[in-house]
Amino acid sequence: MHDLKFIRDNPDAFDAGLKARGLDPLSAEILDLDRRRRAAQTEMQELQSRRNAASRDIGAKKKAGEDADALVAEVQRIKQRLVELEGEEADCGETLEAHLVGLPNLPFEDVPVGPDESANEETRRVGAPRAYDFEPKQHFEIGEALGLMDFETAARMSGARFVLLKGALARMERALANFMLDVHTSENGYSETIPPFLVRDNALFGTGQLPKFAEDLFRTTSEHWLIPTAEVPLTNIGAETVWEETDLPMRFTAWTPCFRSEAGAAGRDTRGMIRQHQFSKVEMVSIVHPDRSAEELERMTACAEGILKRLDLPFRTVVLSTGDMGFGARKTHDIEVWLPGQGQYREISSCSNCGDFQARRMKARFKTPGEKGTRFVHTLNGSGLAVGRTLIAVLETYQEADGAVAIPDALKPYMGGLTRIEAPK
Repeated sequence: MHDLKFIRDNPDAFDAGLKARGLDPLSAEILDLDRRRRAAQTEMQELQSRRNAASRDIGAKKKAGEDADALVAEVQRIKQRLVELEGEEADCGETLEAHLVGLPNLPFEDVPVGPDESANEETRRVGAPRAYDFEPKQHFEIGEALGLMDFETAARMSGARFVLLKGALARMERALANFMLDVHTSENGYSETIPPFLVRDNALFGTGQLPKFAEDLFRTTSEHWLIPTAEVPLTNIGAETVWEETDLPMRFTAWTPCFRSEAGAAGRDTRGMIRQHQFSKVEMVSIVHPDRSAEELERMTACAEGILKRLDLPFRTVVLSTGDMGFGARKTHDIEVWLPGQGQYREISSCSNCGDFQARRMKARFKTPGEKGTRFVHTLNGSGLAVGRTLIAVLETYQEADGAVAIPDALKPYMGGLTRIEAPK
């Protein structure tokens, strides 16, 4: 949600931000709608005052036995004009609201400008891809050969883009999530949360998925939506509330299933677990003071990177360009893990600073002791990590020539004594 006062005071900066996003300037249209709406409101107030005065005069004239026809006619004209003004104010307001909620967030000045991922800027690489004395396989080849990753049975139940994990791989997914939660709660200062997996329209509007991205979501027959990410319920913890400044920062983490229609993913990653309708993710959300959001993004990114470091998985971190960044973000760090079977880096976490964009939509504010008024908080979200994609990275990175998969040291305490997942003999 955009701040109309900011647009009034900084129309050129607003248009520059839209341009960086690849959009045409809109400040002139928005400000014209704003002027017309406010002019209608002002005229309505003046006419209502005049109508009230005229109505009093009509009563006085009639009581005195004088002719009030001219005043009655004036009141009728005022009523007709008020109807016209109410329509104009509503039309301008609806169009203005559609602009303010339908436009993406404006990027920070240090975000690289570009049309797509080709303009992303790599900031660091950690760990070198391993050398194998055999041709590394992709995760679905490994999982199917182990007999523990079943796409066929899942398809019979649910169709494409689902998987049935069994035995040690099911345990490994749970182990990964528990490991991530333990690190984030015991070391990184996040509070573990089990949020609802079903939310209403207002929650998805608050985080920016609605109305623009409804086709990417699954809706139930009970007017609920399945969450596409725990970002939605975790960020909405701050909604419709005025917090004390001393409550900030608030940091939450949760391991939840996530549900996405992947409406725009036709033909992409059709094999394996990379792009599923249902997957699990450990999410991190921070609700912070506006002066702290830039440093919080660095902190959150480091928390996500720390999980990969402990699992000894090579990765790189990039700053997304204006054309590759999500709708609600002002700046995003993508962390991409190396997948030996694919021979490329693939996204495993996105950490985004949304500024006050979501807070405005969900009315999340704070007050400072001794100061009048309130301010909007800043919200951040990041994967810490996508559990299924981490499982993929472990399978491909720790695969062995005989088809077995070694267990990373960090996961061994969670795997019930297993040190290796072996192929059936």
